[in-house]
Amino acid sequence: MAISREEVEKVSLLGRLLLSEDELDTMTSQMSGILEYMDLLSEVDTEQVEPMAHALDVSDVFRDDQVRPSLPRDEALANAPSRDDECYLVPAVLGEN
Repeated sequence: MAISREEVEKVSLLGRLLLSEDELDTMTSQMSGILEYMDLLSEVDTEQVEPMAHALDVSDVFRDDQVRPSLPRDEALANAPSRDDECYLVPAVLGEN
């Protein structure tokens, strides 16, 4: 599967990348090569392969949760630029107050 120059331009626009004409040509060629390799991988018979989330066995590396006292609310809010008695105050982003 090849990728067109227009598609590369669109992807670069979405990624906010400013590519020169030479870079667009290079990226088009390289991305087409990557997609051709992916097509090659799709030909591999994986019928007998069990689906997995990770290539290696991974065990839980997180410690157990422990209940501990937290900061008092006044200390947690002490450096907030805008607050009330209970929480941080931030500008509304979804509409008027």
